[in-house]
Amino acid sequence: MDIIYSVKLGDTLYKLAQQYKTTVDAIVKSNPGINFRNIPIGKKIIIPQSDMPMESAPSFSPSELRDTLRTLWEQHVAWTRMTIISAASGNPDLNATITRLLRNPTDMANALKPFYGEANAAKFEQLIRDHLVIANQLVAAAKAGNTVLADSLEKQWYANSDEIAKFLHSINPYIPEDSFRNMLHEHLAMTKAEAVARLNNDYMKDIALYDNIEKQALMMADAISGGIIKQFAH
Repeated sequence: MDIIYSVKLGDTLYKLAQQYKTTVDAIVKSNPGINFRNIPIGKKIIIPQSDMPMESAPSFSPSELRDTLRTLWEQHVAWTRMTIISAASGNPDLNATITRLLRNPTDMANALKPFYGEANAAKFEQLIRDHLVIANQLVAAAKAGNTVLADSLEKQWYANSDEIAKFLHSINPYIPEDSFRNMLHEHLAMTKAEAVARLNNDYMKDIALYDNIEKQALMMADAISGGIIKQFAH
């Protein structure tokens, strides 16, 4: 049975098609005479339903997806931590550690690729890579005492997190942009505090912060996997 849907602020044809497991063309064809470039909020449209599975909806195990994303986000914060430790101490393994850290965006993108395709996976990979590169630059600036550069990089870091939240919501309406942005902002604040504690040799605070960072990373992983399960599980 087709759905009668009332248009809400922020809706796009792509998001509606993904949410209701149909296609943009099918929605347009079901609503002749409607200009979707200038559709008012509250306008009722028809969203056609089909018994045919979408080509973009692969078969998958929800529990395996959840475990995979949890592992990737744990690796994300673990290798970030090891990079902070190496940078703060001037360890000779810094470049090798950064290289391993920057594999994480590719691994994350590969987990999303079956659901969202090559282009969207590549976009997410670049956003996460930028997130990590800015973080490394920020730690280096803080260690050097360059507060002007550190402040500039921190602004870039938060802007990048906003882009990540916006992008995830654009491909999956079940990942709320506001709540995921808030989680990312919390992640950045704790990671900065972790780096500052390490640079100040406050190891007890540093370790306590990492415990919270790890817990919060798992929340972000679950937000993404939960959104994918709602969007694609049959």
